[in-house]
Amino acid sequence: MTHWLCILVQTPAHAALGSVLSYRSELALPPGTLVRVPLGQRETLGVVWDGDAAQATGELDPDKIRAVAGALDGIAPLSAAWQQLLTFTAQYYQRSLGEVALAALPPQLRGLSPAQVQRRLKRRAAQPAPAPTDAARTVDAAPALTPEQQAVVTQIQSHAGPFLLFGATGSGKTEVYLHCVQTLLESNPQAQALVMVPEINLTPQLEARFRERFAPVYGDDAVVSLHSGMTNPQRLKSWLAAHNGTARIVLGTRMAVFASLPHLGLIVVDEEHDPSYKSSEGARYSARDLAVYRGRLENAKVLLGSATPSLESWHQSRPASEGGRYLRLHMPSRVGTAAGDPAGLPLVRRVDMNHQHRHAVFSIPLLEAIKERVARGEQCMVFLNRRGYAPVLHCADCGWKSECPHCSAFRVFHKIDRTLRCHHCGFTERVPRACPGCGNPDIAPLGRGTERLEEHLAELLADVRRPNSVSAEFPAGEPVRVARIDADTTRLKGELQSQLAAVHAGEVDVLVGTQMIAKGHDFRRITLVAAVNPDGALFSSDFRAPERLFSLLMQASGRAGRDAALGARSEMWIQTFQPAHPLYAALKQHDYPAFAQAQLKEREQAGLPPFSAQALVRAEARTQDVAQGFLTTASAAAHSDMAQWPGWADVLEQVTLYPAVPMTIQRVANVERAQMLVESPSRAALQRFLSGWQSVLHATRQGPQGKGLIRWAIDVDPLAI
Repeated sequence: MTHWLCILVQTPAHAALGSVLSYRSELALPPGTLVRVPLGQRETLGVVWDGDAAQATGELDPDKIRAVAGALDGIAPLSAAWQQLLTFTAQYYQRSLGEVALAALPPQLRGLSPAQVQRRLKRRAAQPAPAPTDAARTVDAAPALTPEQQAVVTQIQSHAGPFLLFGATGSGKTEVYLHCVQTLLESNPQAQALVMVPEINLTPQLEARFRERFAPVYGDDAVVSLHSGMTNPQRLKSWLAAHNGTARIVLGTRMAVFASLPHLGLIVVDEEHDPSYKSSEGARYSARDLAVYRGRLENAKVLLGSATPSLESWHQSRPASEGGRYLRLHMPSRVGTAAGDPAGLPLVRRVDMNHQHRHAVFSIPLLEAIKERVARGEQCMVFLNRRGYAPVLHCADCGWKSECPHCSAFRVFHKIDRTLRCHHCGFTERVPRACPGCGNPDIAPLGRGTERLEEHLAELLADVRRPNSVSAEFPAGEPVRVARIDADTTRLKGELQSQLAAVHAGEVDVLVGTQMIAKGHDFRRITLVAAVNPDGALFSSDFRAPERLFSLLMQASGRAGRDAALGARSEMWIQTFQPAHPLYAALKQHDYPAFAQAQLKEREQAGLPPFSAQALVRAEARTQDVAQGFLTTASAAAHSDMAQWPGWADVLEQVTLYPAVPMTIQRVANVERAQMLVESPSRAALQRFLSGWQSVLHATRQGPQGKGLIRWAIDVDPLAI
């Protein structure tokens, strides 16, 4: 008997095919089954989708419908909830369903034949299962909760959520996550938990804590990671363990929100404010928002945690009587301090750089404070969110600067290998011996990056000696060791872990780095954190810049004084030319609620998110005129053509399309980029407009205005404008 199936495949965008195609099969395969199907001249992975295959076939000749090449037997069908999650993602973020669904599956799975899958599953089945151990060991390994932690856990157990855990840095949010996962696993022998972190470099330390707690009881296979830093075989192994229920705990970055977890009972989103949860490619989804949707879809509790919540989440956690949807939980005290005691939080000091030497990088008070900390055997951290030696090389004679020939940006000077590197397209050249414009040999760096900061700090601390010995390699009396952690020093596999281990072991006295070191890490001996030049974000055209700056500085300050014995004398130094700015005043008081209230009031007055909904349409072409012309034509068509559609006048009245403008970095890799902002006070109206506008955009792409256009994409709920 022949069965007609709807199968979801990732079709090429230029093919003008739908994502769900019709195939025939000798077997009645249930929705969610993974199959191999022919597509053009190749064979690809597909997912049997729930739909009316006969209707999808339409008037096509049944004899021309191709047969399924084979099902991936041994892999259980993907659940209906997983399919619904992917359907919602594609609809909300205005992407092809096939693109979203197939991208959510492990890359290696897309290339394996049914026979290869069977061999892998047999090898996995042949491995011995972990021996069961006494579950009481989990309880014994768990430290006692503080009163604040216990109160939070009690609320989580007694309410449905979603929850926003607003906890100070060092308040023990991770222990709350561990306890909630432990409670879930003990209450249900099949339950699974998903714990998400914003960045790959935060995964190893979190995985170590979860393995220490749960591996002795549930086995090593019970805790797996999922992130893009893993090899394809590793990702496939973790995905299969989660899909078949062997993995009870999945730790991962934003991609893990799509992991197949048939018995999901809890989702934790740590550092939920972090912009890394928003994808910048493909579907451009927000993993945090999808986690909340998935929790509601699968009746799983969702716990969002942060010391500086996103303003969207903070707004959603207002009282239910005012329209709030989340339950806000508060842990204001650091572990080891009395409840409500602010002494455990770092003292924030503002240094007015207007009163310092004009070209000073480090103020005299800050430099003395660093020397004092080092002399006591404590560690310091200096934060500058700009890597490289200097952002620009400059010739004072003719005005030449190290511009990238392919981008509207400067190439950054990296002294360590004497190169000029574009951080946007990757174009790299050796530093010229003389100015390319006039031949002047005296070309000089402008500005500072972490590489230059590290060098300068080592010079300033050259006369300081280490007070005690932490290892044979660094005995007492040796020069101070200044180390740097950024994207340049951690390129090689394992470098980040080894550098962090050196910091934890006390082999580093002063740590210099970018935002990589400013969040999530538990440095026990750091007592002073300094932000060298944070003022730029105060005057950014992006309305989210103050929120990001406050969050980054507060997270950075949270690296200081995490050891209760040292917390009373921990400090956060901010060198600024705007010491009276309200942002720094709120930061000094560690008063995130006051900062959030002021920012939300400004946004409400301006009609900005979360009081409105936004989308960006981006276009890329060989010339700026083509990119902007495409957006302008599509905008005009929206007002002229869509206004004639029945029932669409009201929708168009609620939507504002702003003029097309170049993006902040207008050209990248010789591709010109433009964008258009679409805004509405109603999220439903914006979604309906974008769904209808898709056909207009596709028609414009095929018309004269699409000539020379490379690509276009819609970004719903953009984080950078």
